[in-house]
Amino acid sequence: MVTEPRVVNPQAGDDDRTVDLTLRPARLDEFIGQRRLKENLRVFVLAARQRGEALDHLLLSGPPGLGKTTLATIVAHELGVSLRTTSGPALEHAGDLAAILTNLQARDCLFVDEIHRLGVAVEERLYPAMEDRRIDILLGKGPAAETMVLPVPPFTLIGATTRAGAISAPMHSRFGIVLRLDYYPDDELAEIVRRAARLLAISVTEDGIAAIARRARGTPRIANRLLRRVRDFAQLETNGAVDGALAAKALDRLEVDDAGLDRMDRALLTVLIDNYQGGPAGVATLAVALGEEVTTLEDVYEPFLIQRGFLQRTARGRVATPAAYRHLGRKPAGQPGLL
Repeated sequence: MVTEPRVVNPQAGDDDRTVDLTLRPARLDEFIGQRRLKENLRVFVLAARQRGEALDHLLLSGPPGLGKTTLATIVAHELGVSLRTTSGPALEHAGDLAAILTNLQARDCLFVDEIHRLGVAVEERLYPAMEDRRIDILLGKGPAAETMVLPVPPFTLIGATTRAGAISAPMHSRFGIVLRLDYYPDDELAEIVRRAARLLAISVTEDGIAAIARRARGTPRIANRLLRRVRDFAQLETNGAVDGALAAKALDRLEVDDAGLDRMDRALLTVLIDNYQGGPAGVATLAVALGEEVTTLEDVYEPFLIQRGFLQRTARGRVATPAAYRHLGRKPAGQPGLL
């Protein structure tokens, strides 16, 4: 099944990547939100730069669209070094990893997105590079096989993951700095929308900014995308000016409600309430009922619904909360599975 594109999808689309380059901050001072994380990261980066050393290996975790790639770019910029970017699925063979590592300069950063998807063989070859600054290449097979040791310059591995629990314990233990990004409150999202509107030359009022921020699901990428979509409506209806009424009307037409839920979010909660009396219901059962993959429900839909208090994961399955009933205008029934 091909999933219909969602305007609130936190994953980057092709149009997002182009705009992200325009909106992406280059320094920690320009990065909005994640205050405690940013303050700690500033200390680690400045200390490493003053010592002239590579920063300890850094793991960034959290839902998609919150700024993990942006932070990796900022870290390299603040350190004054180059950033090499790849992803877990792209590193299929140990030779791919060796080619990247041996071409790094001292103190450079290697950013691996979706690091939880590294293959076992590649991951095991990465361990000595992270710890001992070497990579072992096996030449030949059988008793005549030999190991060639290639030196690796001191470098910083920056891993990004949306599923920290899927990273193996040996890999996790090799990161000296582990930081988690959380969803943004509405006031920080409003500041992000305000900055994006300025950089994209979009005329938007404060109530328009607030309307977009409120429906952006705590995610900067979604906030910026909603701003661009609202701009399209404003261009045809108000000569480009975005106010609160226009923003609300445009987002209603995009089926994003005042809590940031879209049609698929409401469908999940509706199926859970109408078909399974609010739960508990297994995620596999819900996936079949909605025609979605289990991993899509777990990675895309559920995190926001749980974070906003519309859904609970229990030992017996998923349960719709009283907040979900209220949001859909339903009367809560008995919910023995609710914790």
